[in-house]
Amino acid sequence: MQNINIKQLAKALNLSTSTVSRAFRDNSDINKETKERILAAAKAFHYMPNHYASNLREQRSKTIAVIVPELANNFFSLAIHGIERIAREKGYHILIYATGDDFEKEVSFIQHLHNGRADGIIMSVSGEANDHTYLNELAQKRLPLVFFDRVYEDINTPRVITNDYQSSFSATQHLIKQGCKRIAYLVINKNLSIGHTRMQGYLDALQKHKILFDDQLVVDCSNSYQENNIILKKMLKQLKPDGVFTSVERLAFATYYACYDLNISIPNEVKVIGFSSLEIAPLLNPSLTTITQPATSIGIEAASLLFKMLENPGAVNSNQMVVLDSKLVKRKSTEKQA
Repeated sequence: MQNINIKQLAKALNLSTSTVSRAFRDNSDINKETKERILAAAKAFHYMPNHYASNLREQRSKTIAVIVPELANNFFSLAIHGIERIAREKGYHILIYATGDDFEKEVSFIQHLHNGRADGIIMSVSGEANDHTYLNELAQKRLPLVFFDRVYEDINTPRVITNDYQSSFSATQHLIKQGCKRIAYLVINKNLSIGHTRMQGYLDALQKHKILFDDQLVVDCSNSYQENNIILKKMLKQLKPDGVFTSVERLAFATYYACYDLNISIPNEVKVIGFSSLEIAPLLNPSLTTITQPATSIGIEAASLLFKMLENPGAVNSNQMVVLDSKLVKRKSTEKQA
């Protein structure tokens, strides 16, 4: 049997096309019997509703954009999983954009999304440049934005973050209690909001335990494995830290590789701790002590905030901030030697 369109289906049922359309959108203003009659007839006549066309009429793409610095980082993969879970429950799809920490790409992606390709944006920022005014145009387009993890402090929009200061303080304090006195702090971008916050936790923990701060032990790293390998080997040989605190996940791996190449024993000669959501952290040799962020929960909270903004634009305050707790998981990489 040839497929029919919505007008033909409505005519066959002696109903208006709007009534038939409401049945497929599961509107509450249509009674159960009528809805069941419409759905049964649709099945009999092989009618398939065109949700895409309906979305266009409603000026909804049923898609949200997720912008992240990278996909290889396990934290972002888990956060995206949380976002996708909520989006699927709401009947939405997600588009994923990876900036590679490139500010120009970030700007380009945002401009690309002005055309209605997505109904909202969930974003962890690149952290570069000082002028973020391009994001203010989203409000004019009525395109809601939620930050997660990495945020711009000068942009007024809801955000979901973790207790980075306390986590960083606890990580540094843990190294000190394990006997470390020369603790290197590895960072990629000090200009990021999390870069400032995590470093302040490190500094305050040193001060509390009366350990003199040495600015040489704050080591600027990069997004390149090859560059980091050179930087970290130089740091380990020249500064001889007895503890290493990595502010991002990839630097923990880089530290392990550098120590292996230099035949430096973890944790006997240097203890290592880092922010990481890696499921394989317990399987590393030695197992890695981590500050583990609740990545999936962060994604769920960020998506929930965005859908509240989509469903009721006035329901979420632009200053709203959700703060989730990370967890310090002690393993062998910081183990105290007898």
